[in-house]
Amino acid sequence: MPENPQPASTAATGGKTDPTAPIYSERLWVPLWWWAAGLAVAGLLAAEVHMGNPGLLAWLPYLLLLPFPVWVLLWLSRLRIEVGAGPGRGELRVGRANLPLDVISRVAVVPATAKSAALGRQLDPAAYVQHRTWIKTMVLIVLDDPEDPTPYWLVSTRRPAELAALLTP
Repeated sequence: MPENPQPASTAATGGKTDPTAPIYSERLWVPLWWWAAGLAVAGLLAAEVHMGNPGLLAWLPYLLLLPFPVWVLLWLSRLRIEVGAGPGRGELRVGRANLPLDVISRVAVVPATAKSAALGRQLDPAAYVQHRTWIKTMVLIVLDDPEDPTPYWLVSTRRPAELAALLTP
């Protein structure tokens, strides 16, 4: 057993750290019970069509309807939050949007109890918001960039304290 084990990301690159590997990565999956509910509804609809149309093509509604909730739930779960190393301090990637960490002035955790207020009347129309209803907590990222009209980012996350610690200047 080696005395100084290397992380998997460095072992695969011959002992060198991968500059493109994210420091923090989170994918906002839908809750597990949504998968069960979606497949159950699709199965019931397929069974209804099957009962009205027995015969050789009785399997067709299952073939057509069961993949649909899988596709919808994967599409809803596509948002990924990453903090990556890069020039300067690095960057925050939320979906397709990128934010250099150098322009962040402060970060605050929005608990579940304050989420509706943050998304309600207090929300600035120019803010960048990535909200997922099934995620209870958010992070408020205030920007200090005179060239950017966006005052802050509001991002859903399951691990707000960890993300806020990485983004705090």
